[in-house]
Amino acid sequence: MDRPSEEQTAETVRQLRALTTPEGAAALARAAALLAEGAEAVTALTRLRAEVGTDLAGPAWGIARQRQRARAAFGADADRMLFTGDTLEQAGRPELAARRAARLLAGGADSVADLGCAAGTDTIALARAGARVLAVDVDPVARELTAANAEALGVSDDVWVVAGDAVELVAAARGGEVAGCGAAVLDPARRAGGRRLMDPDRWSPPWPTVVDLLAKVPTSVVKVAPGLDHDRVPGGVEAEWVSVGGSIVEALLWGPAVSVTWRRASLVAGGEVHELTADADPGPAPAGPVRAWLHEPDPAVIRSGLVSVVAADLGATLVDPTIAYLTSDGPADSPWVSSHRVDEVLPFNLKKLRALLRERGVGRAVVKKRGSAIEPETLARQLRGPGSGTATVVVTRVAGAPTALVCDLT
Repeated sequence: MDRPSEEQTAETVRQLRALTTPEGAAALARAAALLAEGAEAVTALTRLRAEVGTDLAGPAWGIARQRQRARAAFGADADRMLFTGDTLEQAGRPELAARRAARLLAGGADSVADLGCAAGTDTIALARAGARVLAVDVDPVARELTAANAEALGVSDDVWVVAGDAVELVAAARGGEVAGCGAAVLDPARRAGGRRLMDPDRWSPPWPTVVDLLAKVPTSVVKVAPGLDHDRVPGGVEAEWVSVGGSIVEALLWGPAVSVTWRRASLVAGGEVHELTADADPGPAPAGPVRAWLHEPDPAVIRSGLVSVVAADLGATLVDPTIAYLTSDGPADSPWVSSHRVDEVLPFNLKKLRALLRERGVGRAVVKKRGSAIEPETLARQLRGPGSGTATVVVTRVAGAPTALVCDLT
């Protein structure tokens, strides 16, 4: 997708500024009320145009919708912030931004360059943690959003928003500082045209700038794609994967002054953060036959390469050298895995699997897979039967052979 023209950008900035006026605030409040009432977009816009004017109606409705989306993550702050669709997509969870800020500043840094500030969510977290923040972006819309959000959340006295190119600023970095700051945060844009950019060399700024920043500014953190190849992680840099609710929500590279280990998996659950680390590559876990329990490691464990650390802790082995399922004799009391009691193990064959489930009175099965081409939803439909029981069916490889594990029969 082409970048917005200068005219489009200037119009978006003008609209955002209009929304920060008293009239804009009233328009936003009215749009939020209509949204809360469940008004359809056409109806809502018609009423807004009549009540607040054509100039404010569309922008207010758009921001109200973004605030509604943001509320689950940002809570009450969402109703004071301005987002575009793209910047909300890029914005991380505020509790994780606060965690990053605390770690980055723990060594005594008090000034941070937020290189690519987007809507300012990292800028705000850093300022709330006590830093003076230089928020930098080439995009006038991002700068306008950051300035407005810093003002709305009461941290503008510690935030300076400036135009700047991260590539140029990092290239000019000297003496452990960038843009006069002793620490830096970088969150490269990893989407274009609504699609994820898998190649780090196509990020904005691109991969060479990431590597350059980590080398020149030791007190730094870079947000990267969770699927980043481990071979790309520079020496002396800690790579961390963070999961919430069973999904990876961010991956981080910590500069040498902040790094304390080789790899880290972090899991946020129930307001608590669990961390698993390794100072060097622990190597693969041993493989063995399927035993009484199957354990599915959290994705942060898998992506960080720490499955063997969990396996050793549980006395578990892999069901296959290439598959991240573990098995042991007993259940696991660990935040790092979800466990299933294994009731049946059989070579994968649809006809035999269906017959077994009917024999055991299973009418509905949840299907999981790893290392198999089957579609879980399709197989779940094929396995439905008249029984009232339930089961979890795991389709995977065991010692190289396609296998079905029937678990948690009830």
